[in-house]
Amino acid sequence: MTETDTVAAVRRFNRFYTRAIGVLDRGYLGTPYTLAEGRVLYEIAKGDGITAKAVGEITGLDAGYLSRIVGRFERDGVVARERSATDGRSAVLRLTPHGEDVFAPFDRRSAELVEGLIGGLSGPARDRLTGAMAQVEQLMSAAPPGPIVLREHRPGDMGWVVERHAALYGREYGWNIEGVTARIVADFLDSFDTERERCWIAERDGERLGSVFMVKEGEDVARLRLLLLEPEARGTGLGRRLVEACIDFARAAGYREIVLWTHEKLTAARAIYASVGFKLEKTWTHDEFGKPEVSETWRLAL
Repeated sequence: MTETDTVAAVRRFNRFYTRAIGVLDRGYLGTPYTLAEGRVLYEIAKGDGITAKAVGEITGLDAGYLSRIVGRFERDGVVARERSATDGRSAVLRLTPHGEDVFAPFDRRSAELVEGLIGGLSGPARDRLTGAMAQVEQLMSAAPPGPIVLREHRPGDMGWVVERHAALYGREYGWNIEGVTARIVADFLDSFDTERERCWIAERDGERLGSVFMVKEGEDVARLRLLLLEPEARGTGLGRRLVEACIDFARAAGYREIVLWTHEKLTAARAIYASVGFKLEKTWTHDEFGKPEVSETWRLAL
């Protein structure tokens, strides 16, 4: 996508969202105030004794424009200035009793508006929405990305695992593995042993970045399956972290060995396996993915 295309896409989304939340209405959320005034009112209400300077830093509003907004609130009896208890040279802003009466329905209507927008979304769809919003916020701000966390699977994750395996391996290697992945995932869910099996999903700021599974092969043997990293997570050490999580879990669960199936082409994954002690045990050729590929079995004694 070109820069011109990206700019057009962002502007299109802005038009959609400003209409959805009523920004263009004469009075925001049925109040006599604009969206900017409503935002300032919100910060004063939640700040409970906040300086005008702090409100300006939070909102990014021009000092003169902010002063006019606060002046209107004071004339309307919504906001009052008080001398700061910690700094006698500055004043803080607080809602008056009348201001609290004005703000309460405003805040309620704002929540109801959002509830109306997301009311028809399923739980997984809401997770996708909040994850996408977190990603947009991170990408369009100077804030550094949050830490990558490993968590256990929850509803919606398995569909993502199947989709991302099919998309990434199809694009990068020309493999058709959607059916294979779907069967592995279905078997895991159908016979999931909470004591001796686990799935980890790697996530940052609500966005899934990787996965790995540890499943029961036998009483003494566990199998590592479906190690996957999104391209943006490669080179971060996440792959080794996921494999080490499997090894630690297998030891704690009482397994004596871990076995895995991989392919000669997957050099990055093979390097991780070798670095933590796995040994190449067997190679063979198959065409299960649509063309001949060299498969490998690796094993780790615990």
